[in-house]
Amino acid sequence: MNILITGITGRVGANLAAGLISEGHTIHGLVWPRDPSTDKLRKLGVHLFAGSLTEIEEVHQSVQGMDVVYHLGAAFQGGGPFTEDEFFAINAGGTFNVLETARRAGVQQVIYASTDALFPKYVPGGLMEPINESIAKKPVGSYSVTKSIGEDLCLAYWKNQRLPVTITRFAMIFGAGEVLHFPPFYLHSLIKNRPELKSLEKKEDQLVIIRDEHGRSYKKHTADVRDIVSGLMTTLTKEATYGEIIQLAGPEPFTWDTAVPYLAERLNMSYTDVSIDGTPTFYEFDLNKARTLIDYKPRYDIIRMIDDAIRFEQGDDIGLLPT
Repeated sequence: MNILITGITGRVGANLAAGLISEGHTIHGLVWPRDPSTDKLRKLGVHLFAGSLTEIEEVHQSVQGMDVVYHLGAAFQGGGPFTEDEFFAINAGGTFNVLETARRAGVQQVIYASTDALFPKYVPGGLMEPINESIAKKPVGSYSVTKSIGEDLCLAYWKNQRLPVTITRFAMIFGAGEVLHFPPFYLHSLIKNRPELKSLEKKEDQLVIIRDEHGRSYKKHTADVRDIVSGLMTTLTKEATYGEIIQLAGPEPFTWDTAVPYLAERLNMSYTDVSIDGTPTFYEFDLNKARTLIDYKPRYDIIRMIDDAIRFEQGDDIGLLPT
């Protein structure tokens, strides 16, 4: 199949391209004209088109002849910085341009990358029930609001134009080696927001198990980029996913009291254990819909992510393109 990926230079897009090429697909990418991250894609044999999501004629040209479009491109919180106008132009306007040109071109399926930033995950006491796709959206901030608009546009094009659209919501993603540098695992990062803990600081950096005021370990549900890529690939031409929202994440959430001691052992570091007040990190996702519709089988739990991240930083090939 001829497949276009927007946002192809990112951690998900590049690894998705590699996975699809390995299955015999011809991959095309829409990239910013001066994007410095295209060399790795040319080496894979990706056909690159320089253009902007905000220019409908450029999007139209890139969509011509495509069977499927993966729309991953976005202005996001960790990029930029972006103005509010840019968030709306890229995330809302750009998504409209992709959907409209895909409709005109007779594309078989558009797969849209959404986010878990559409609803509150950090609430007093934490979330006791797993988050599923029916949770009410309460977007806050330009990124979240414009990604929510993108979802609404996708559902409208499916309902009103019968354009086959699949919406995938991503958990927070770790790329190659990134889990080793996750700031909330490190005491110095916690102290930046909690100066009252400075007395715990030592000359050498330490890891930290964070607990809430009741002694319950923090809990978070993230994803290895390889599991996200696997989920995206299995949605390809799956009719059962058209008009659906599907949450993607790792096989299970991790807790700080599991991840930190293991990370400390692997990195030969010390760690401390603290309880703090305030709103905790405590949530997980319900993946039953993904398992049912696309037979989603994520494989990379926090232990395997840590092991592979260490191997990656030692120079081993773990089947991932660097971010």
